[in-house]
Amino acid sequence: MKTIAKLGLTTLVVTVVLFSCKKADATAEKTADYTTTDSTAISSSAAVEKKDSKQKFIRTADIKFKVKNVVRSTYAIENATQKFGGFVTYTNLQSTIQNQIKTKISQDSTLETTKYTVENNITIRVPNTQLDTVIKTIAKQIDFLDFRVIKADDVSLKLLSNQLSQKRSTNTEKRVEKAIGEKGKKINDIMEAENTLANQKEANDNRKIDNLSLQDQINFSTITLQLYQNETIRQETIASEKDSAAYKPNLGIQIIDALKCGWYFLQAILIFIINIWPFILISGGTFLIYSRYLKKQ
Repeated sequence: MKTIAKLGLTTLVVTVVLFSCKKADATAEKTADYTTTDSTAISSSAAVEKKDSKQKFIRTADIKFKVKNVVRSTYAIENATQKFGGFVTYTNLQSTIQNQIKTKISQDSTLETTKYTVENNITIRVPNTQLDTVIKTIAKQIDFLDFRVIKADDVSLKLLSNQLSQKRSTNTEKRVEKAIGEKGKKINDIMEAENTLANQKEANDNRKIDNLSLQDQINFSTITLQLYQNETIRQETIASEKDSAAYKPNLGIQIIDALKCGWYFLQAILIFIINIWPFILISGGTFLIYSRYLKKQ
């Protein structure tokens, strides 16, 4: 009985241990899924161009993510964009200082510690057929994905509407031009018809430009990227700023300067006395006369 009991207890312990290990492995796998981003994690069927489709889509992607090094990832993304026939329309790479501390480590040296973050906002345009490929290439740079938004707006009806409107405007232009050539006799009629024709041509041009803009957005998808990295610490030893007292001359030079200043001051007094000698002479004479007068009294 004791042997059976020990065997049962041992089996129970082994079962619990195996169950705990499996649970821990499952938790680790789950955590890895959330912390690791592969190329399929940020891709979407909305980014894939369907062959032989009558629909016309304007595709855009907005992605924010953390990378190991913003500068290296920026170069990698720009190179990939060029490789797949795209181009960069905007990039703003900058460092933002979060904190800066200066610590004096010796009489003439200071340790400067700077905490800063690096980020870059990039806008690129790539051929619509390469959108999914470029997004999967960008995914290789991702260390942590904040969000990704991919949109595919169907503009087929908008294109058709512009084309029909442009066709109507062209027909109206022809009729107005014909009316001006055949019936426009009075100057007022001609001017009114010319204004109408100009308005029709302007509307026709606007529809044409609108269609070209839509077609350009269809042919080239827009990707907006926000890259950032962990806060970085940079330390640099720089020369310390000397105290103002360190720039004072030595005692000997100060004594010589004081003697010079005293001599200049004495010269100034002598020159002042010489300048007012008439007043001194008059004052002295007046004092002598007044003194003798007092003695006589």
